[in-house]
Amino acid sequence: MAGMLKAIRNGLNDRRGSVRDSDQRSAREEAFARGQQALSLVREFEEMGSGWFWQTDRAGRLTYLTAKVASEIRDSASIDPLGQVLTDIFQIDSDSPDTERTLVFHMSSRTSFAEYSIRLASGDEDRWWSISGKPLIDPLGHFQGFVGHGSDLTAKRRSEAEITKLAMFDGLTGLANRQRMRLSLDQTLAQGRASYRSTAMFLLDLDRFKAVNDTLGHQTGDLLLQQVAQRLQRAVGEMGLVGRLGGDEFQVVIPNGRHRDDLSTLSRTIIDALSQPYFLSGSSISIGCSIGIAVAPDDGEISEILIRNADLALYVAKADGRGVHRFYKPEMLAGAQVRKRLEDDLRLALTQNQLHLVYQPVVSIRTQRIVGHEALIRWDHPVHGPISPSDFVPIAEESGLIESIGEWVLRTACAEAATWPDDVRVAVNVSPIQFVNPALPSIVTNALARSGLSPDRLELEITEGVFLTDDSSSEAMFKALKGVGVRLALDDFGTGYSSLGYLRHAPFDKIKIDQSFVKGAAVPGNRNAAIIKAIVTLADTLGMETTAEGVEIQDEIELIRDLGCTHIQGYVYGKPRKFDEVMAHLNAHNGIAQPEGYRISRPPRVKMLRRAMLKVGDQTGEVRIRNMSTAGALIDGIEFPESAVGMPVRIELIEGQMFAASVRWSRGALAGIGFDQPFNLDRLAPQQQSRILKRG
Repeated sequence: MAGMLKAIRNGLNDRRGSVRDSDQRSAREEAFARGQQALSLVREFEEMGSGWFWQTDRAGRLTYLTAKVASEIRDSASIDPLGQVLTDIFQIDSDSPDTERTLVFHMSSRTSFAEYSIRLASGDEDRWWSISGKPLIDPLGHFQGFVGHGSDLTAKRRSEAEITKLAMFDGLTGLANRQRMRLSLDQTLAQGRASYRSTAMFLLDLDRFKAVNDTLGHQTGDLLLQQVAQRLQRAVGEMGLVGRLGGDEFQVVIPNGRHRDDLSTLSRTIIDALSQPYFLSGSSISIGCSIGIAVAPDDGEISEILIRNADLALYVAKADGRGVHRFYKPEMLAGAQVRKRLEDDLRLALTQNQLHLVYQPVVSIRTQRIVGHEALIRWDHPVHGPISPSDFVPIAEESGLIESIGEWVLRTACAEAATWPDDVRVAVNVSPIQFVNPALPSIVTNALARSGLSPDRLELEITEGVFLTDDSSSEAMFKALKGVGVRLALDDFGTGYSSLGYLRHAPFDKIKIDQSFVKGAAVPGNRNAAIIKAIVTLADTLGMETTAEGVEIQDEIELIRDLGCTHIQGYVYGKPRKFDEVMAHLNAHNGIAQPEGYRISRPPRVKMLRRAMLKVGDQTGEVRIRNMSTAGALIDGIEFPESAVGMPVRIELIEGQMFAASVRWSRGALAGIGFDQPFNLDRLAPQQQSRILKRG
């Protein structure tokens, strides 16, 4: 029995042993299968994905590296990475907060690291990876090396670089954009404060660019901006950073404490380079450039102040005629503050009845009758008194007030002109800003309806600036205004963007010849008369009237008549009058204009106070010259009798040289003399100036 039980127990034990062996064998097979599956997935991942694996020995030498990465390293760096120290093959991104020492530190201290940006220490610098790793410890706790994984960052880095470029560079010109220029300026100013060096900032604005953009199209405008950027980059070179802020505004930051003379030289170089003709779309295009300059730390130690002051300097450069550069001066800020106060006061002036109109007569040359008046705006400031339109109208245009002021002028002029005789018109100026407002015809119609003024008694004066806008919109506006029934006059002809082309289409009733051509036209040798004659001939051919503006001297009336103008306007018929004086002036002479002021045109006079010898007959004495022109002089220090008019005299204009003249008039100790021959004022050499008297 005992033997039987023993046998049974042995049999049971043998059966259990065989079951255990079978289970272990199955477990091993299952584990092997899982391992093979995992290995297959890893290989698949290495071959198909962007990830890869690596392993080092205790010394940091690579013992395993995914085949495709190893192949790339062999091709790029001509080295087999296996067996090489990991930190000799790869280096960390120097722009990253971490450094190469950090990777060495982790390898030597046997600590984990994650997602470090790395590239090859030599070879293709445009290839980037992300790498992570941890120490490999065996079951006994012994360090065996590092194991880790990586992924390809190249596409991501390129994408980030493109995004950075879009964020920091101008898409049209490739120059730095506003954001990058601001960052660069902040950094440059900070470095300048630390090193006590100055930093200059240029703000540039292209002159006449809008005319190109509007007349030739935005595509041509973009091509022009690209060429401007190239020229500007070449002109500045390595001296500074060039950027485009937007539109036709550019900026240059100049570090390293350049002297102001050097900055002036660079400014002139830039202006000259940008002012040379451009050849685009079959056209030769000429533009200009104005520059405002502010220099830190004198003109501001932070970006906001420096930019503001450079902008103020640019404003002055443009006001001084464009095509020039100006350095910031403290008084520019004071001027800007005055303009801002004027703007604020101007807003109140509209609501507090501080504005009023005056009217300058327009006279028919044929009948000498007053046939119209031009409405001119005036502002009586409650504190500063009369403010010149040349001071507040530009402010109104810049601030957007010109439209509301212009509408007030139109309504007021129509209402006041409605009380005049039916044959007297009123002319109202329309700014280019008002002209592009689609509501202008409705505004004009409303003003006429409210006043009861006949449309043909209203004349809208429009400057050549309106032709800088799109032709189709200008033509539509002209058509709409003529549909209302008003007259149209081209104001200040010859001073703006003159082009005979627009005269073929614009339905003007009148051309107004600018006073710059009228002034001095009666002086012998002046070419203005020929220019006026040419304009009159053109207007006659096109069936238009002509008005000569700014006539001040009575002998110019006859000249203007001989040249064929149909109307005259200017101080020769009196200064502009207030509304309540207009009717009295019309009634005074039954509407006939009466000339006033000087009778004879005379050349410009130079004021002075200098001694000269005057010879009358056989007598010689000393006199003082108070002013002089090429034709004569005003003298004092001698009393001529009333009968002396026409008396010949000789006067010493140049030391040792006497010039023949005659007495034109005398009054007490003052007398006017006329030279027998025109005198060239340039002959008054500097040494002659030593004889100019000093006022006590």
